[in-house]
Amino acid sequence: MTPPAFKYAYLEPLFRDVEDLRGEAAYRQLPAPQPTSSLATDDAPLGPYGASILIRNSFTAGVAHADALRRIVLDGEVDPSSPWTLMRGALENFATAAWLLGGKDRTERRRQSLRLWREDMRNRAQHEEDTDHVPGAGGKTGRERVQEIDDLALSLGIHDKLVKPEAGKLIAEAADGIGRDPRQITASWRAASGFAHGRYWPNLRASTVSGAVQGGPDHVLMALVIDESQHRPLTEHTHAFLQHILVRYAARATAR
Repeated sequence: MTPPAFKYAYLEPLFRDVEDLRGEAAYRQLPAPQPTSSLATDDAPLGPYGASILIRNSFTAGVAHADALRRIVLDGEVDPSSPWTLMRGALENFATAAWLLGGKDRTERRRQSLRLWREDMRNRAQHEEDTDHVPGAGGKTGRERVQEIDDLALSLGIHDKLVKPEAGKLIAEAADGIGRDPRQITASWRAASGFAHGRYWPNLRASTVSGAVQGGPDHVLMALVIDESQHRPLTEHTHAFLQHILVRYAARATAR
């Protein structure tokens, strides 16, 4: 049985914004914050561990994920899993940038940046240990960077432990920060994560059966396609984060 054509009209608003962020040979970057801006003031005592670096990297990674899906869709070969996996990546990236742009005050925003940097350096340390990598003369290991971040936090009066940001909690907090229902967004993200990790349950909750054949005396093989009514909310949430970042970053990177 030939699967029905993938109707991707609901993806087009996101795709249009992504196309606007494409350059000749690279994606258009968010600009560095102006020296007198609110964001630059947040970053000033953090040195190389400022939030703006993470925000800009996360944003560009999100654009790349969304653009990869755009190219797959336009090429006409849409499988049941990749749209979930790629949109999940974009959602996580954009939510991270939105989370770093939020925070009720400067101390909280600095804490959030240091939490994410600490996890970044911890992961780097794990990779160094897996590969037996030793930094060159004058360089620091990931473990040394972790300690450097802990010491920096203490010097700024941040005494609580810099715990790893958990993806689900980060996304929920970011959703709340842009005025969206955290449960709706985390529900879509969980389904997408299920596809990304090859779990069974999202096939039952977020796919549509397009055909079935008897695979044996006691089982049936089912052909599955994307349930657009389930993938659409994930897309809309991802697009909302993208639009929020463009507006919020422009304000915080320029205004005092």
